[in-house]
Amino acid sequence: MKAFDYLRAKSPAEAAAAAARPGAKFIAGGTNLLDLMKLEIETPATLIDVQDLGLNRIEPTREGGLRIGTLVSNTSLAADTRVRRDYGVLTRAIVAGASGQLRNKATTGGNLLQRTRCPYFYDTNQPCNKRKPGSGCAAIGGYSRQLAVVGTSDACIATHPSDMAVAMRVLDATVETVNAGGQTRAIPIADFHRLPGTTPYIETTLQPGELITAVTLPAPVGGEHIYQKVRDRASYAFALISVAAVIQRDGTGRVAVGGVAHKPWRVEAADAAIPNGAKAVTAQLLAGAKPTQDNAFKLPLVERTIGAVMAQAQDKRAAA
Repeated sequence: MKAFDYLRAKSPAEAAAAAARPGAKFIAGGTNLLDLMKLEIETPATLIDVQDLGLNRIEPTREGGLRIGTLVSNTSLAADTRVRRDYGVLTRAIVAGASGQLRNKATTGGNLLQRTRCPYFYDTNQPCNKRKPGSGCAAIGGYSRQLAVVGTSDACIATHPSDMAVAMRVLDATVETVNAGGQTRAIPIADFHRLPGTTPYIETTLQPGELITAVTLPAPVGGEHIYQKVRDRASYAFALISVAAVIQRDGTGRVAVGGVAHKPWRVEAADAAIPNGAKAVTAQLLAGAKPTQDNAFKLPLVERTIGAVMAQAQDKRAAA
């Protein structure tokens, strides 16, 4: 790990202003960043610790939703009675990820910003456009079982690893930020994560030094909330694919998929196809998919998992 300066900020404005330093990086739980620093994939000149900013509360909004401070731990968020009652897909997604110890340290903002688990990104002996722009992509033509099938580019086929982000996407969350000049903005989560294109190292629409302060959930939409994660072992593994869904009593709903793209993947035309069944939904979700020989299995796996989620929702409605 390379040497770095350390600053413990006392306010969001101070943190954002400090982030104007070249090579500065925010740290909170550090569950992903510290691993990347040990491997020298991340080499910040300054770490700005934001743990003292008081952004660790979950509060109701005037619109009937919830405002989740960026420092709320994954454990606290999943356990919140309002989240469990009104946003069950979020609780289920969080507890499907990582381990209890990691969820105690990981934060809401950090979870959205965690970086891909593509093995070539972590192997510094391999070319990776995400780690070193312009160096190439060893995953293309390499072993790609875990990697993306849709929204890819000739520069990158990495996936976004977060379970929470998939649930946030299906709930139409909004990311709140502040920049070094004190200006705030609200970014719909649909616009927060980027596709790789020719610049896979730019993963979000955050500007340099912009700090996430909260994530806002709109008013509850009711329905059955389901998160189904398919992985190689029962716990502590990233998703091969995952499905977050909210299904209403009339059979309409919304669905987002994880493990298939550079970002949580949702297509509004697929939501409209839900009454027509899993095959129709998958056709819309994965239109234009470009799987590799290693990960072509993800296409039927998405359809089968969506089918299982729909059946689960139907069973719950029948039992209610």
